[in-house]
Amino acid sequence: MSEAVEYDVVVLGGGPAGENIVDRTRAAGLSTALVESELVGGECSYWACVPSKALLRPALARADARRVPGLAGAVQGPLDTAAVLGHRNYWTGDWKDQGQIDWIDSTGAHVYRGHGRLYGVRKVAVTSPEGEHHILSARHAVVVATGTRAVIPDLPGIAGARPWTSREATSAQEAPGRLLVVGGSVVAVEMATAWQALGSQVTVLARGPGLLPRMEPFAGELVAEALREAGAEVRIGVSVEAVVRDGSTGPVSVVLEGGETLEGDELLMATGRAPRTEDIGLDTVGLPAGRWIDVDDTCRVPGHDWLYAVGDVNHRALLTHQGKYQARIAGAVIAARAAGTPLDTAPWGAHTPTADIRAVPQAVFTDPEAAAVGLTLAEAERAGHRVRAVDYDMSKVSGAGLYADGYKGRARMVVDLDREVLLGVTFVGPGAAELIHAATVAVVGEVPIQRLWHAVPSFPTISEVWLRLLETYRG
Repeated sequence: MSEAVEYDVVVLGGGPAGENIVDRTRAAGLSTALVESELVGGECSYWACVPSKALLRPALARADARRVPGLAGAVQGPLDTAAVLGHRNYWTGDWKDQGQIDWIDSTGAHVYRGHGRLYGVRKVAVTSPEGEHHILSARHAVVVATGTRAVIPDLPGIAGARPWTSREATSAQEAPGRLLVVGGSVVAVEMATAWQALGSQVTVLARGPGLLPRMEPFAGELVAEALREAGAEVRIGVSVEAVVRDGSTGPVSVVLEGGETLEGDELLMATGRAPRTEDIGLDTVGLPAGRWIDVDDTCRVPGHDWLYAVGDVNHRALLTHQGKYQARIAGAVIAARAAGTPLDTAPWGAHTPTADIRAVPQAVFTDPEAAAVGLTLAEAERAGHRVRAVDYDMSKVSGAGLYADGYKGRARMVVDLDREVLLGVTFVGPGAAELIHAATVAVVGEVPIQRLWHAVPSFPTISEVWLRLLETYRG
């Protein structure tokens, strides 16, 4: 091992959360090292958010255009799959991270490529791809931001079946003729939407009672209806018992509970995520390997005043934007503690990621889009709130009708009746993803219904649904 190199902060993992830690600690004048074993930019930039949205945008734009009189006839043909995939490749930098490296360099941080592991208190050992070994020592903090990996269930035959995970689904260079999708999650429905539009015959197999189980039930219902209208087969409440694939390039079959067999050319297992903590040296500091890392409300690991965990790995909110948010908060925490200044850890304070608990927004880029923030009705009731759900058919909003003929959508706000503030909001419909930030502001700001009445939406926009929801609440 080489002699230890000392930094104020060492960040283990170069995805969006790790990059945001670098940004905040360098802005505070702290020397920072970033350790990454794959591509700087992480899962989001190369195998998740960015490539998936590059695949989905043409599908959604075409779907919207087909609902506009005077334009619909011009967009009835298939998508140019090669062009869509080429555009996706552009947005991933052809899976090269020089642009991200250039940005890290511009901050003055130092990048170590290789596998990093905790090496006792305040230390990280790095083994480079060339076999070089480095020890990095942290004066103030080590931050774990190693993210998650896809979970593939241990089914009979799965080992030799070469199933896709989200990585293969977002990076494939051609559309499979038939794609079987196991799961009802965001990955499942987004990739089903994309590949059906790109020419695959998609079959979705969801074990639960519906799609998008973490959202209001009507979100999954509307998305399932639209997938079927697009030509996909969607089957709810089915369980895969085994997988069969003969040879390296032949078709793949899944055996359902009851014995029915379905065949495809590729199989996407969209069945959950697990933390990338199995080989990062947690055992050297008395923490269990392979598990989620518990943190306090400053993202610091209890019992270790120098160790932090941000992003998916702490299991607070498995979304890129929430990981970046945590990193901004944790970076401010580390800077304040390094300077010896007091922390503001009150709810919504500068040094606690309160939104992870009360106001997590999410947008699902299916057709129709589904977007939500805060609590669902069921979650609010389980939490003991006295609430009322206010629903509205978005097709009745003038802006929605002008946006698209035959617009289908639904909105819900969950009102805390004791305080008359919003606990959660859900929109489902074309263009819904761009509506959700207004709802996020309302939930985070705990804006009273009485004051929201004065937030006048422009006419004729889809946002006029806000007025209709408030009118429905007032009666």
